[in-house]
Amino acid sequence: MDADPEKALAAWFAERQDAMVALLADLVNIDSNTLDKKGVDAVGARIIHFLDAAGVQSDIIPHETFGDIIRATVPSGDRNNAPVMLLGHRDTVFPSGEVSRRPFTILGDRAYGPGVADMKGGLVINAFVLAAMAALGIARRPVVGLFTGDEEIASPWSRDVIAREVAGMRAVFNGEPGRPSGNVTVGRKGGLFMRIDVRGRAAHSGSHFSHGISAIEALARKTIRLHALTDLEAGTTVNVGVVGGGLTLNTVAPDAFAELDLRYIEPSERDRMLAAVQAIVDEEDVAGSSAELTITGEFLPLVQSEAERALYAIYDTAAVSLGCHFGEEFSGGCSDAGIPCAQGIATLCGVGPVGGGSHTEEEYIELDTLLTRAQTLALTVARL
Repeated sequence: MDADPEKALAAWFAERQDAMVALLADLVNIDSNTLDKKGVDAVGARIIHFLDAAGVQSDIIPHETFGDIIRATVPSGDRNNAPVMLLGHRDTVFPSGEVSRRPFTILGDRAYGPGVADMKGGLVINAFVLAAMAALGIARRPVVGLFTGDEEIASPWSRDVIAREVAGMRAVFNGEPGRPSGNVTVGRKGGLFMRIDVRGRAAHSGSHFSHGISAIEALARKTIRLHALTDLEAGTTVNVGVVGGGLTLNTVAPDAFAELDLRYIEPSERDRMLAAVQAIVDEEDVAGSSAELTITGEFLPLVQSEAERALYAIYDTAAVSLGCHFGEEFSGGCSDAGIPCAQGIATLCGVGPVGGGSHTEEEYIELDTLLTRAQTLALTVARL
């Protein structure tokens, strides 16, 4: 690819910077909590409207409970080349009504609003890169955009769809926000979300105390042992983040529950740590009690192999040619990037706009990076 098409590509985005911000405002100003299918699909409808106007073909993979998946495709002249995927999710963690309380806002060089970084900014970049490839026809490979709707709860439905759709891809770029440092994400922890249900036996805590079997006591003992599994040096953490149970203060608790988060770096740690957690759950900490462990969600780790390093090098070279540089960073957070990585497909995450404060009221993006990250991603895709 010679210099003139690259200059035309960068200029194409520069001329549409205001349009990118306008689309971002539209997407942020739609409530789209994961469990709000109507809202998630409304975000999808706005994206489809944009893609249609840009001449990008798209279709829908429907679901009754979660937001439908949108699959967009820009063909290339050489169908024998493996495609490239741009991946992103439309759901946010914020409840319905959040947008009316704090809509999309620009203050100085930053844009704010629910989901502006995680990850509606990345959705805008992905949509515009698809539009640029369709308009300029410079991609050597087909480019596929996949817009999902349940990532914030560990992609219980879209995980299998992503795994199927990425098969045979040359590379996958996940549009999660860039790190506050400006870096892209080259590695992520894997994560298991679990629930522990403990059963005991109720009894009056005054007159029949010894007849009771306290599920809360059993859970408390397990919690201490579970937290002791944490190994910060190895990057493995175990956190009981939610607990509940019992009937009244004068009743020995017949039941209790906990929600547990396990994070790890090395894929081999997954099974070892899960076995350790299971052993603690199975232990009869209070005589007569029992407990059950349920996996409620899972993210696979993004491991920086040679394929990921080579992909980052292409991305970095593209950025430098545009007068930018985005470094590498590891994140303890999880994302869907682990799904293609687990299949041996070169994957780069955090290629969305630079931002921070995700999942909080302070969530923001650096507005100028909406343009520079879009240009860098488009140029990387064109050079592959």
